[in-house]
Amino acid sequence: MTAGCGDFSQQREPDRKASMRFEHIMSIGLWLATTAASDSLEDASALVSTSSNEGTKPNFLFIMTDDQDLKLDSLSYTPLTMKHMAKKGTTFSNHFVTTALCCPSRVSLLTGRLAHNTNVTDVNPPWGGYPKFIAQNFNENYLPVWLQNAGYDTYYTGKLMNSHSLEYYNKPHAAGFNGSDFVLDPYTYDYMNATYQRNHDEPVSYLGRHTTEILREKSMGFLNDALDGERPFFLTVTPIAPHSNMNGTYGGGAGPLWMDEPIPEERHKHLFPDAKVPRTANFNPKDPSGVSWIHDLPYRNQSVVDYNDHYYRQRLRALQGVDELVDNLITRLEQSGKINNTFIIYTSDNGFHISQHRLPPGKTCGFEEDIRVPFMIRGPGIPENHVDETITTHIDIAPTLFDLAGLPLRTDFDGTPMPISKPNEQAHEHVTVEYWGRGMLEGGLSNLGVPTVPNNTYKAVRVLADDYDLFLSVWCNNEHELYDLTTDPYQVSNLWKKDLQEIEVLGYAMSEVVPRLDALLMVLKSCKGSECVKPWETLHPDGSVTSLKEALDPKYNSFYHSQPKVSYDRCEYGHEIDAEGPQEVFAYKDGYSLESWI
Repeated sequence: MTAGCGDFSQQREPDRKASMRFEHIMSIGLWLATTAASDSLEDASALVSTSSNEGTKPNFLFIMTDDQDLKLDSLSYTPLTMKHMAKKGTTFSNHFVTTALCCPSRVSLLTGRLAHNTNVTDVNPPWGGYPKFIAQNFNENYLPVWLQNAGYDTYYTGKLMNSHSLEYYNKPHAAGFNGSDFVLDPYTYDYMNATYQRNHDEPVSYLGRHTTEILREKSMGFLNDALDGERPFFLTVTPIAPHSNMNGTYGGGAGPLWMDEPIPEERHKHLFPDAKVPRTANFNPKDPSGVSWIHDLPYRNQSVVDYNDHYYRQRLRALQGVDELVDNLITRLEQSGKINNTFIIYTSDNGFHISQHRLPPGKTCGFEEDIRVPFMIRGPGIPENHVDETITTHIDIAPTLFDLAGLPLRTDFDGTPMPISKPNEQAHEHVTVEYWGRGMLEGGLSNLGVPTVPNNTYKAVRVLADDYDLFLSVWCNNEHELYDLTTDPYQVSNLWKKDLQEIEVLGYAMSEVVPRLDALLMVLKSCKGSECVKPWETLHPDGSVTSLKEALDPKYNSFYHSQPKVSYDRCEYGHEIDAEGPQEVFAYKDGYSLESWI
């Protein structure tokens, strides 16, 4: 019995250690037989380049929470995580997700592609979830498969993605794992009624036990398996905390479903009695903010404010079990002697808001609270107790892992390696933000009596540099948001409704800045591959413009004013190209758009 496996160790595959060498030999042959069907040449070069030095390749431990905020200060309540990760590694303080919803964000992370290129844009079919992931042919062409092909043992426990369920988990099984133990829908978010499914075994109910406690056991078991192996490993651990609890499934699915406060483990349930949601300028503002349905939200009374504070405390309490999980895993790595060759990453699939802009608990918005997430990394060559302000996103994670593992980057990556231990000349100042479908409202008392609202589809761009900090969004009803976060960090003053001639950025009228931002967003909303990293090259193919600051040269004024503008023809629940207005920009050459030469 492997130490740390707990009550599930009997489900381990027999003679696993003895079969390692055979698996390694067979994996090469099996891979060569299947690569022709799925971007095989890129995978082949990755395998060949590393198979001769597997002993020196780094290990990876990847920990991803569910709905953990950065802006609401949750990390201040996880001292063990901060001790092991922030103090021993580097914190990327400007790390963003590109779609603020669980499943699309996770699929983008696992593929290195923006959601408009995965077309997995929701948590359930037909627009998203595990069935859509399968339908898009990603099950044989995503991160764990690539790493297995490159000589890694891969393990995963926790939540994979939404709609990975009792109905769909084996249609087909998730590919790419030497060992897996997934928590399955509809019990994923029922903290005291989780169902896990190990490898290809039948699902097992853990009714009455806390899901984080179960996950600690399972993750320690897989870590021991990984440490016992002869190949480098990639272990992913994905707790559901601090996601809302899904009420209604306890006892086998009785009752209506709704998302309410998380449930902490018993020993944590009385912690932080005085904690409250930070009272920032956007906390339940007297005047409405935002656009569309957000602008119409009512001012929240004291009962709702008190409930939201309680909800916040429950999130902090639920994170304590995760804090202990991080401590257990890293302590075990330290004891093993392999920590000096292991990269450890801690992040979340998206952010979270509570009371900002009068919103009930939830995500799905383009505000800072929803798109900024924690990202900390430690490992060989990484500075300790360091903060890096480079702009990075979840789309950059797969390229970063490839870079750290010594694998050549895939051409279909929409991101670029983060400057983990060396500078990256392709570091950029922009973030693509996109969303389709419904806004999701959580919290039993404060969700206005409905779980979702329609027409939450929008495209947005964040641009951050030393001299400017801007956000522009276009909604499917063609309303706009424009924020200058240097003067309005909490996004309560929508400049779109003001006289843009009277507002300046870098000495230029905002009326000149907006056409540049809109053109940049036009490129990003349908970009692919390297274009997503270097969008200005689409507008200026000669490379003369690589930033907003350079694009503001007055000689380009007429060029940018003549560009087609980002707009929608209608609101849709998914990514329908014909609903999303113009798709192409004009390109600049010798003072004219290229179309002028035709």
